[in-house]
Amino acid sequence: MKNVTRRQFIATATLATGFALAVQPISAQVITTNAKGLLAGAVNIPVKDGEIPAYRAQPAKGKNLPIVLVIQEIFGVHEHIQDVCRRFAKLGYLAIAPQLFVRQGDVLKLSSIDEIRQIVAKVPDAQVLSDLDATVNWAVKSAKGNAEQLAITGFCWGGRITWLYAAHNPNVKAGVAWYGRLVGDVTELTPKYPVDIASNLKVPILGLYGGKDTGIPLDTVEQMRDRLKSSNSKSEIIVYPDAPHAFFADYRPSYREKEAKDGWKRLQQWFKNNL
Repeated sequence: MKNVTRRQFIATATLATGFALAVQPISAQVITTNAKGLLAGAVNIPVKDGEIPAYRAQPAKGKNLPIVLVIQEIFGVHEHIQDVCRRFAKLGYLAIAPQLFVRQGDVLKLSSIDEIRQIVAKVPDAQVLSDLDATVNWAVKSAKGNAEQLAITGFCWGGRITWLYAAHNPNVKAGVAWYGRLVGDVTELTPKYPVDIASNLKVPILGLYGGKDTGIPLDTVEQMRDRLKSSNSKSEIIVYPDAPHAFFADYRPSYREKEAKDGWKRLQQWFKNNL
């Protein structure tokens, strides 16, 4: 991150309504969840070097709510991710999706996936994990969240982070990783991948993957399964044989209604069993 003042950093922290420019909805199956009975909208999360924007949704009434961290795809905290937060809120959760790329750039305003990837490639895992710690702290102190009932779920880029954060924060009780990469090139910014932490994982994670995901080969899924056998996490991986990558993303042509609904049902049961 360039040297900027706290005030400048806050000024650049925005959260868009709608979808990222790079992935305008082209699916007729876009799910829209209303905010009736909810407290929903943009908030700012205090972090080490300023504030980052986030989208929060929770029941309008109640306290000691179970917390769900919702981790974005590379396309940012756009309308689909915000809608997922509202779906959780309708189920009684405090759901919060922090904008984790804001220091490196505003991916919501970019129309080129290649440009977005260049920004995402500059995001250090250490920064992400620290921001998520700050998000949990905010959820407990400022939004009536229950620190004893903490869950995480993420999609694509966020699926990988789901595995890593569950290993990082011992207070996480359950996680669901949607088609997150399991292996990759180790760098200074990305020193570990899910396969590297699998053996020592203690948090139960449900991995949901597509058998026709061209970006996540099935042999890497099997490698992860094998590593998980030596952990005490009771984690599981489900592979939907005919599903491509991003099968939960109802605004994209990759959406597969059957698999998405089954995965969402499994997620709810997973959280119910482990929180």
